[in-house]
Amino acid sequence: MPTIPQPLDPDDDGSAAPGVAAALAAYADGTAGPAEVLGALTGTRLLVPVVALLTSSEVGEHGVRQEKESEMALPKLVGKDGREAVLAFTGTRALTLWRPDARPIQASTLQVCRAAVGEQAAAVVVDVAGPVTFVIEGEVLQALAAVESGTLGTLPGVTVARVEPAPAPPARRRRWFSRKP
Repeated sequence: MPTIPQPLDPDDDGSAAPGVAAALAAYADGTAGPAEVLGALTGTRLLVPVVALLTSSEVGEHGVRQEKESEMALPKLVGKDGREAVLAFTGTRALTLWRPDARPIQASTLQVCRAAVGEQAAAVVVDVAGPVTFVIEGEVLQALAAVESGTLGTLPGVTVARVEPAPAPPARRRRWFSRKP
């Protein structure tokens, strides 16, 4: 039986992270590029929408069709070319612009990218209804998903190196004053 995941941050008020909002605004103004937006998104929380889908209905005693059963589903966006995208939102304001009845599930940007690749989606569309829409796709989507899954080194053309701190230089005695002979 599926379980509801624990929230990343139980005290989350649903607001977009200030750094992400600023990066998206600068992107919309043309003063920042995709790299700045990706930098702001990496490591932040996104909201993935879940919506109820009617699976069974019945006609009630007054002749009105009513819900009998429903399931929760992760909606996908389907482009004119048939490619699918996973939706994600920077905050509840952007989510309700798209669909007020959607319920948010917290996930990191890397988790969303990994889920999109797992669902064989071509992209992650962030804030599809605005205020600023941003798309993560192609090699960037694959790389972010690989970072989350720990398989970055398996991507063609990617070399993974481990960076370790340099050894500390030998300690030297400092003189805080000098003596004149």
